[in-house]
Amino acid sequence: MNKTVIAIIKILLTIIVSLLVGAIFIVIIHQNPIEAYGALIRGAFEGKLKFGTTLANFTPLLLTSIAFAIAAQAGAFNVGVEGEIFLGGLAAAYIAINWTFLPTPLLYIAAFAGAILVGALWAWIPGVLKAYYNVSEVCTTILMNSVALYITSYMVNGPMSAGVQNPQSENVSIRLKQFMRPSSVNIGIFIAIIVSIGIIWMFYKTPYGFKLRTVGSNSKFSDCMGIDSKKIFIQSMMISGALGGLTGVIEILGVHGYFLDNFATNLGFNGMLAALIVKSNLIACPALAFVLAILRTGALRMQQATGVPKSLVDTVTAIFIIFASMDSLFNFIFKGGKGKNRIGLKPKQQKIEVKEVK
Repeated sequence: MNKTVIAIIKILLTIIVSLLVGAIFIVIIHQNPIEAYGALIRGAFEGKLKFGTTLANFTPLLLTSIAFAIAAQAGAFNVGVEGEIFLGGLAAAYIAINWTFLPTPLLYIAAFAGAILVGALWAWIPGVLKAYYNVSEVCTTILMNSVALYITSYMVNGPMSAGVQNPQSENVSIRLKQFMRPSSVNIGIFIAIIVSIGIIWMFYKTPYGFKLRTVGSNSKFSDCMGIDSKKIFIQSMMISGALGGLTGVIEILGVHGYFLDNFATNLGFNGMLAALIVKSNLIACPALAFVLAILRTGALRMQQATGVPKSLVDTVTAIFIIFASMDSLFNFIFKGGKGKNRIGLKPKQQKIEVKEVK
């Protein structure tokens, strides 16, 4: 059985087990788990507002999970996606407010290009520090998140301030069209889906994707093969940063219409969480991002309709993470009987396949 299929099956089983454990907690507080979960699903899908909100929550989760996963596949641990979202959003807002001398189509292009470029360059810094000076990218990206937050906060409280009570910029001159109103879902979701499909295709189907996988598996071996592991490592960080910048511009032009201080708090970390749960599997990331969007949107409705606290969803999510981190939890399902390994191949079959590869 294909490893990706196994990973997806494990995620589905983990979701089921986590919901069952959550149901036990619901019973303990004297509520009906069927009604509670029913309210959660209705809260995520019933009507344009609720389903649109689910899609709006899914958009940044999709991009940030792919952003973290693509870097992780090349051996990089980019915790700085959130900072790249902030700076990308700031760049997009600045361009959309001040570059109105450009024709509208060029202004859109400039806003997206500026946000993507700023995100990529911000990620380039920890990439270079790690590749050439062996400075932990985990430490640098965590610290740079704070720097990015302070930069953007200063800008909307100072040079870019709209002069209102809440720290924010003036309204941008261009917007991404919203649909399914009154929700905030916009055409940015289609951009996110197309870009995510392109990243997945690149990773699995192109020579460059092979280089990323090789460097992530063994950087020293890739150097022996003639692949510059340092260069690929830095590029993977820049791709990740570019996706963070893209998330920022979609949120600013599509959801808010202006740069709002702290608008992206936890967006990057939630995407990182989704990617970590699926072991940075690029194909599985969108599925889990959608599940987390459902939980996030439906939680409030569940609390309003049944009295089950919204925090229970956080508990279910935490249980989900614990189970997902247990690699061997569902391995017995894939053993397939005597004489077979966990993916259902007999030792003799494996030897034949190895010979064919050689």
